Amino acid sequence: MPGIIVSPRSRIFHGHDWIYASEIKKVFGDPQAGEVISLKDYKDRPLGSAIYNPESQIVARRFSRRKQVLDKEFFERRISHALKLRDALPVDPCLARLVWSESDGLPGLIVDRYGPNLVVQTLTLAMDKRKDLIAEALVELLKPESIILRNDSPMRKAEGLEPEVGILYGKDPGAFLVENGNLEFHVELLSGQKTGLYLDQLDAYAEVAALAEGKRVLDCFSNHGGFGLACAKAGAASVTCVDISGEAISAVRKNATLNNLEVEAVEANVFDFLKACENQYDLIILDPPSFTRSKKALTDAMRGYKEINLRALKLLDRDGYLSTYSCSHHVTRSHFFNSINDASVDAKRSLRLVKSHSQRCDHPILLSIPETEYLKGFTFQLLPPR
Repeated sequence: MPGIIVSPRSRIFHGHDWIYASEIKKVFGDPQAGEVISLKDYKDRPLGSAIYNPESQIVARRFSRRKQVLDKEFFERRISHALKLRDALPVDPCLARLVWSESDGLPGLIVDRYGPNLVVQTLTLAMDKRKDLIAEALVELLKPESIILRNDSPMRKAEGLEPEVGILYGKDPGAFLVENGNLEFHVELLSGQKTGLYLDQLDAYAEVAALAEGKRVLDCFSNHGGFGLACAKAGAASVTCVDISGEAISAVRKNATLNNLEVEAVEANVFDFLKACENQYDLIILDPPSFTRSKKALTDAMRGYKEINLRALKLLDRDGYLSTYSCSHHVTRSHFFNSINDASVDAKRSLRLVKSHSQRCDHPILLSIPETEYLKGFTFQLLPPR
């Protein structure tokens, strides 16, 4: 089997499974893009099997410490193990992430479940070349009515892959309803945001809504209205949802009607809305899309996070709450926490931490691969002037 020899002091010797071009000492056997390769250390000792793509910044991603092949049996075995892990979690198995990339030993593969329907993303070349095998394994294990392919993530560009949306198995289920807690949502798997809903935030909706009774709530970057609708259901005095996407705002209105809730939905750029807004709120939620896809843009991203939190703090009324999130794995908890602190200093506001948030447990985080933790959030309460 062709492969690479990894340089000394590379991150793989500290438990990480990614290998960058700068960490390669030698390539042998003429490996091809998308192939499985063997990994060896500088003393010719085996380190396991990896998927290979010389066009990517991450040239190799280890998926096993033993010699392996990516055949149907392998996918059935790995996916079965991922399903067993989810069975032990306090999540609805019919509305959950079943496979989460490196965290489940399948780098670049994401599988989400919406009732009898599955949504698949293949974000690495090796997984993309085997998506039909993956679909066969999923049909064998789960007997879904449909498998939707949602390969429209910008992350595919780093692997040299073009966007692709389609149907791997069955037929388009069209619009249908899913239930989370005491709320229902319209879902369209071929055209909705991400794979349909923000499954990683489902727990956070209830956590934040617990603070909403009797409060004036502003839900920014609302998408389908998850936070805002949960707050309205919890007895908020008023809820305003803001998103730049007309499609998202339409979804908010449909979901509000579906749940017999009164929500104001505003189509606007959130930065501009906050700058021009003259209202005060008791609870403001900021859940923006990622401000950076690379470390090179981290400085600009941190300026964006600081600005959005600063503008929100200026609209927060006495004793109000700010619940704010970042979904970029390049932004660490420390980075994000510090940017909010900088915003509070500039706003001359004092905050106390009420709760820390993370991605739901069906998006597991590997200790040795910090990039598997991408979603982080904090809820703060505004303290009175001292």
